Amino acid sequence: MRDTGISRRYFLMGTTLAAGSLAAGSATATPRQQQRKVSPNEKLNIAGIGIGGMGGVDLDNLKSENIVALCDVDDAHAAKVYERYPNAKRYRDFRVMLEKEKDIDAVTIATPDHLHAVISMAAIQLGKHVYCQKPLTHSVYEARMVAKAAREAKVATQMGNQGQASEEARILYELIHGGAIGAVREIHGWCNRNPSISPRGMARPAGSSPVPDTLDWDLWLGPAPFRPYVEHAYNPFVWRGWWDFGTGVLGDIGCHNFSAIFKALKLGPPTCVEATSTAAQCPPEVNNESAPTASIVRFEFPALGDRPAVTLTWWDGGLMPWRPEELEPERQMGGGDGMLYIGDKGKILNHRLIPETRMKEYGAPPKILPRSPGHYQEWINACKGGDPAGSNFDFAGPLTEAVLLGNIAIRTGKKIYWDSESMTVTNVPEANALINPPYREGWSLGV
Repeated sequence: MRDTGISRRYFLMGTTLAAGSLAAGSATATPRQQQRKVSPNEKLNIAGIGIGGMGGVDLDNLKSENIVALCDVDDAHAAKVYERYPNAKRYRDFRVMLEKEKDIDAVTIATPDHLHAVISMAAIQLGKHVYCQKPLTHSVYEARMVAKAAREAKVATQMGNQGQASEEARILYELIHGGAIGAVREIHGWCNRNPSISPRGMARPAGSSPVPDTLDWDLWLGPAPFRPYVEHAYNPFVWRGWWDFGTGVLGDIGCHNFSAIFKALKLGPPTCVEATSTAAQCPPEVNNESAPTASIVRFEFPALGDRPAVTLTWWDGGLMPWRPEELEPERQMGGGDGMLYIGDKGKILNHRLIPETRMKEYGAPPKILPRSPGHYQEWINACKGGDPAGSNFDFAGPLTEAVLLGNIAIRTGKKIYWDSESMTVTNVPEANALINPPYREGWSLGV
């Protein structure tokens, strides 16, 4: 039976409005509960929050541990996962669950993007380890605050970009650091996820529909501005294209595609970002509501030590960079998603030198990185006192910030110059409202 009670103390704690400035020092995290030390021979007590889609996949990859509680606002979407874990306690409100289930060691979060930060912060402030799907947060400010809070609370974290643990990511790193293509100055990444898969380029639907008994619409909205429920418009999955809830194709896939090269080149924050998109042909009632159907976003990263400055260009909606002349005529550019790395001495498509004859001549690069035990196992090990996971929030936070700056360039339609230290766009004042959008009354990041 689902527990829906919540104490006045916890309600007030969870709904206090944030009043902090944009300064990076405005968030601190002192866990309110003593963190249980779990040895490598013990099992973690894990709770899943948002379990109907990737959340269920995450839990299935953590079945070596104790799945003790499940939380979802949509009973119908979560039904199959509830069936797989019949002994786990069920909740709709994550705040109720976190208050009542004192024995939870760690949580997984796979809600829509706009809820990632408030749930992550609530768990961190209670000393819980956190696994959160990508992008880490919905806004740049949230990414900075959540990463800082996790660091201060000394909790183990991992963002759900599974490719960071792959052999391919390590081969790319080793090819680049082995000098296979010389200095890298230009990078392209793309995703052909079209609007039929991820709807976008739309105005807000008119009218409303009856809210199903199986859905708590108010909790689904969380900190987002209120809007009426419209059947099939927002959930499940189709929320990604709406700016109030998702982060478009760039936010959805960018944290996956860019992860390996951010590590290999230590890219850090961009100095400027500019974009062009189909938004240029759309009225405000479309652009203010949803991501464009296609976009090109160009990030500029400064030189670092011996590494030269780098430009990274993102393409989506069926758009792709020019086909490299080194690629064999019969080969495709990599299917739906891909990455192209251009150096002074050659090119890499995804994780292989092109043409393929060059890869065969070069051979396997020397292994200079440790291999991963697996994306989920990294987090389990970190929760039990092991090494930090490969996409812990100290890495995932800055990566998410950079990706989300691309969305701000899309939404403003202007080249933006970024001061990372102050979290300020220095040349487009209206862009700064998108760095830290306000929450709906009754919701707070808790900083």
